[in-house]
Amino acid sequence: MIDQILSSENPYKLSRDVKEFMLLKELRELTDFHYRQCLPYQRILDKTSAKIEVNELTELPFLPVQLFKMLDLFSMPEEERFKILNSSGTTGQQVSRIHIDKLTSEMQTKALNLIVRSYLGKKRLPMIIADTNLLKNRSQFSARLAGTIGFSQFGHHHLYLFDEDMKLKEAELLEFLQKYKGEKIFIFGFTYIIWEFLLNNFKRSNRILDLEGSILIHGGGWKKLQNQAVSDGMFRDLLKEQFNISQVYDYYGMVEQVGSIYMQCEHGHLHTPDFADILIRDEETLKPVPYGTEGLIQVLSILPRSYPGHSLLTEDRGTILGEDDCECGRKGKYFIVHGRLPKAEARGCSDTFTLT
Repeated sequence: MIDQILSSENPYKLSRDVKEFMLLKELRELTDFHYRQCLPYQRILDKTSAKIEVNELTELPFLPVQLFKMLDLFSMPEEERFKILNSSGTTGQQVSRIHIDKLTSEMQTKALNLIVRSYLGKKRLPMIIADTNLLKNRSQFSARLAGTIGFSQFGHHHLYLFDEDMKLKEAELLEFLQKYKGEKIFIFGFTYIIWEFLLNNFKRSNRILDLEGSILIHGGGWKKLQNQAVSDGMFRDLLKEQFNISQVYDYYGMVEQVGSIYMQCEHGHLHTPDFADILIRDEETLKPVPYGTEGLIQVLSILPRSYPGHSLLTEDRGTILGEDDCECGRKGKYFIVHGRLPKAEARGCSDTFTLT
């Protein structure tokens, strides 16, 4: 089934009943597989009396996403490890370590390709990467580097917009824009970097740049912007004002489920692809809540084969707005993210799963 889904041209075509049946079957099999292959995962499920044989997606056992900052969790022999992904984090912070084999890596790449191509089209576009060239230093395979590598496959003649000191390379940018004048350009970057180092750079100097027809995909770093009271609408408005960009797509994702990103549609809603889903749980009881109710986001994905990351409870608050009926025409659930739990609350969730 997963091969069929990843070979499709539309990652948003399965209706609710078909998708739930497929996901339940695949996720039950993954839970059983990881239970047998990953001893720490087995101990966690045993200690919490979690069920493997379940009849509803809401009954699937889940791990708090922050457990990957505390434990090395993988379900493969050491010799099959292909790479380790590290989450972003400031100096001194614990970061998640995600163990990937070649099969999981290939499926993550196919999944990302399927989603992004449905927005950009099949043709590779001249590409601006709103970052410094992280490929020069691969000492740590971070989420930021993984994201850049993943999205760079959709472009050609990549221009890295900043030097190593995050100073804008204006001469190279103007030369690039002149070279591809009249062509559609793909711009990718992390939300906070675009805001702080690109948008504010032009705003402070009271300059504008016409990038009409460009497509911008961005994600990550919303926590810093929300601390500055920057909303999605404000971000979009400023991009239109400074750069005349109207095609702007945010995405929600995490290193613990690479490939299973949730892209924003033209109406500002994040969408679940056919191979992934979300549930919303009450912050106190962790019981599932109805659509339209805010709570903790649980992410589900059939991609993680090398580690037990197929059912994770995040530290993010969100609300499911509906399913199969978004005005954009994409099937599946669509939702919004409100922000992250305070750290004191987030630690409380992981305490439930601490091993002794």
